[in-house]
Amino acid sequence: MTRRQLANAQWEFIEPYLPIGRYGPYPERLRERFEGVIWRFRSSGQWRETPAEFGPWATVYGRFRVWRDAGVFTALLEDPIAQGPG
Repeated sequence: MTRRQLANAQWEFIEPYLPIGRYGPYPERLRERFEGVIWRFRSSGQWRETPAEFGPWATVYGRFRVWRDAGVFTALLEDPIAQGPG
């Protein structure tokens, strides 16, 4: 059973912001990892409590750190605001 946190339209908006390095991550697993990050902050659970369906907790946490350091979350907040309505 998948605990989807995002609608498909939301994922289509977010996906282009996620950097893909030369050696990873696997693009087909990006959504699982991102949804794991969302799960962690929505639940206030610890990283080690991340459900296995999102991948190993250390991998989810590692992706979070890469995305944080790359400014992904800041861009996700700032770009839509800068674009404004319509």
